[in-house]
Amino acid sequence: MADHLLKDVLYSVLDLATVLEGFTAADSFKASLDLAKQSETLGYTRYWFAEHHNMASVASSATAVLIGYIAGGTSSIRVGSGGIMLPNHAPLIVAEQFGTLASLYPNRIDLGLGRAPGTDQVTAMAIRGENFNTVHSFPRDIEKLQQFFSASNSRASVRAFPGEGLDIPIWILGSSIDSARLAAEKGLPYAFASHFAPTYFEQAISIYRNNFKPSEFLQEPYVMACVNVVAADTDAEAERLSSSIKRMFLGAITGKRGLLKPAVDDIDVYWDQLEKEAVEQMLYYSFIGSVETIKENLAAFVAKHGVNEIMSTSHIYDHQAKLHSNKIFAGLFG
Repeated sequence: MADHLLKDVLYSVLDLATVLEGFTAADSFKASLDLAKQSETLGYTRYWFAEHHNMASVASSATAVLIGYIAGGTSSIRVGSGGIMLPNHAPLIVAEQFGTLASLYPNRIDLGLGRAPGTDQVTAMAIRGENFNTVHSFPRDIEKLQQFFSASNSRASVRAFPGEGLDIPIWILGSSIDSARLAAEKGLPYAFASHFAPTYFEQAISIYRNNFKPSEFLQEPYVMACVNVVAADTDAEAERLSSSIKRMFLGAITGKRGLLKPAVDDIDVYWDQLEKEAVEQMLYYSFIGSVETIKENLAAFVAKHGVNEIMSTSHIYDHQAKLHSNKIFAGLFG
């Protein structure tokens, strides 16, 4: 894996349609489309949204709707889910929704699937009701989805219209070794949430590669790593901009979630040493700095782990600074 170079790696974007303090979800959607259009011109491969619920700062709860909005406002970049939390939905409904998207935007739609609720347990109960334990059906529900998409389902009593016979790539998403084993068993591409759950990243991708079984969908293992990115003209400016995501993660560990806040000059006034260490652990796979700093660190990451694709997520309050970061990051892969 050591001969992996940045120029051999695809680069993509994960978006949560983050709501900023002082702004609305409608503002976030407009900003997402602006970022997606720029990403398309910069050669990013795909633009994904993540399904979350009951979080004021995350407006991507109706994930399929946002995918359609972004796909309709762009022309070539792949758009998809990172991911749809499958236990929250009936496989038939997901097949119909993504079959509709793939019919509207041929060869541009990805379907990334996760087994977590994307929320707290009380909200998960509200979403799933009597199906609260459907997480245990995740492997079987993936098989149902694949069947609905297959042309061979044409004689079944339940069919997905549209969806049947369409080529919609399915990805397995995860933050644990269980997801790695499942992706390997099914011969599907694997995307790891190292941007917030770094602990099992190395072990998970090793398990995935060592146990991968070729399938009709994929002949060799394919690993995507999602990482946090805050790029700026100087290391100091990137560190200042990164205070927004650090305060966001601080809110997550203290139970005081809120809208994404503006950058501050001195974040140390907002946390104690234990909180700082907890946040920095969650943000272990983050690339913060100038072009030179990020390129050196990212090249080392790719050489060590041999990933096929990097998906960046950037919680930057200032929209122009976020666009600038997105441009700097794309330039690393040239």
